[in-house]
Amino acid sequence: MYQPDTFDRAFLQARTAQFRSQVAQRLSGALSEEEFRPLRLMNGLYLQLHAYMLRVAIPHGTLSSAQMQALAEVADRWDRGHAHFTTRQNIQFNWIALKDAPDILEYLADTGLHAVQTSGNTIRNVTTDPFAGAAPDEIADPRPVAELVRLWSTDHPEFQYLPRKFKIAVSASPDDHAITRAHDIGLRLRRNENGGTGVEISVGGGLGRTPMLGQVLMPFVPLADLLGMLEAILHVYNRLGRRDNRYKARLKIAVSTFGIDRIRTMVVERFERIRRHHHGAGLKVLARIEHFFRSPPFARKPLDGYAAALAADPAFARWAATNAAAHKRADHAIVTIPLKAPGAAPGDASAGQMRLLATLAARYSHGELRVTQAQNIVLPHVHRADLPALHRALDGAGLATANAGLATDITACPGLDYCALATARSIPVAQEIARRIEALKIEHEIGPIEIRISGCINACAHHHLGTIGILGLERAGAETYQITLGGQARAPARLGERAGPGFAANEIVPAVERLLKGYLALRKSPEESFAACLHRLGPRPFRARLYPDAPKGKHPRHAA
Repeated sequence: MYQPDTFDRAFLQARTAQFRSQVAQRLSGALSEEEFRPLRLMNGLYLQLHAYMLRVAIPHGTLSSAQMQALAEVADRWDRGHAHFTTRQNIQFNWIALKDAPDILEYLADTGLHAVQTSGNTIRNVTTDPFAGAAPDEIADPRPVAELVRLWSTDHPEFQYLPRKFKIAVSASPDDHAITRAHDIGLRLRRNENGGTGVEISVGGGLGRTPMLGQVLMPFVPLADLLGMLEAILHVYNRLGRRDNRYKARLKIAVSTFGIDRIRTMVVERFERIRRHHHGAGLKVLARIEHFFRSPPFARKPLDGYAAALAADPAFARWAATNAAAHKRADHAIVTIPLKAPGAAPGDASAGQMRLLATLAARYSHGELRVTQAQNIVLPHVHRADLPALHRALDGAGLATANAGLATDITACPGLDYCALATARSIPVAQEIARRIEALKIEHEIGPIEIRISGCINACAHHHLGTIGILGLERAGAETYQITLGGQARAPARLGERAGPGFAANEIVPAVERLLKGYLALRKSPEESFAACLHRLGPRPFRARLYPDAPKGKHPRHAA
């Protein structure tokens, strides 16, 4: 893991001291809320429906055991004993007193955590594959590149007041667990014909009210030119991005308006002007960063106990089959710990659970944890001989649900329960859907599927990328839920297609049940996934089950 140096520590100390002064001015009345707002947002502090919310960055989704312990302490000391993990590999504390915010940031800075650029019209937390460094199919560990981009972008003077927030993701796996095509800039590590490492750069991705997938701007950029190319792209966006309409301010709108070829020409022109100043920039820093991301000292252990546990304990065998993914070492596993027990709020963890996860990471995963875009926790390096003991410890804390990637592993934003921008609830809907699926006992029969629920058009739960996506809206004073079908987060990324009219709050759970039961009736074999069945048959038979009362002969998308 990256270790902050003296410059990093001094920067965070100065930033926290500055914010402490700003908070004092707000509390004294010297600053109005309007004047204070941009200052708090620069430090990750939001004013939500009921209290202040502090969003803390988890760079490239990687936490040490000590950092997870520190986050648990924040939850206990300054919040209500729990926290919420987000789809951008961040963590949010939803019940923060304004006077405590500087103390929290000062406390977290001691472990290298911060809230810099977790809000505002700037470059947000750089995300990457939660399986990075452990995935058997990756070209290289993408986290050093992500860390380099984070260091370059932090407090960058030219990019602190962009037209809109800006998101970058880095991936090195063919499956693209980082969902790079849904970002303003997506970086995918590639090898050229000479074996050199570089990145494919896509631009113009983003969801929200105008969902678009990124287009390839450059198929291969050597790492020596990466920062210069990023400078050029951000410079062009800063010029073209609209500041008169926040809904049309993202890079995706500029790409759509001017076309990818025109954007490419402008970027190349800018890059050629600055290249001599940037060529090779960051390579020495990248080499230093890579030192911190070396593989841990893997141990060799006998696997007899693991094999015996698989044979003797059906619950463990089910959990291992669902939650333990292949590792680059055959005798290790990547373990996903879903924060999605049926009926639980997706992404929430108690301080006690966080402390246990920190302890288990220290014991079984070389002190390392990951936060996923699906709001789960990953232990990336667990020896298979340790899986039975790990499962027992998780089971005692309610964290051994065998549902990673299944129908109750639902991704959901905080919605109207917390967020000031939300127009509908998402957490209660996710809880009710999970309870219904659990009651039907069909989850493992359904198999892999992604259900994503957003509480407003901003799409923080990435509902456009769900096999089943749900968008909560307000219509005539009531909550209404639209369903999209066929989205896919992993490569090749796909946007879901709206199925038809929305459903009232009391109708959405039965509607999802009809979809899932419809799939079980439509699939040609148990091996055909929901996504594959939908792709084979098209949406019409699924819409017929979703809208059984639609007039015959009338397309259900247009049914009243």
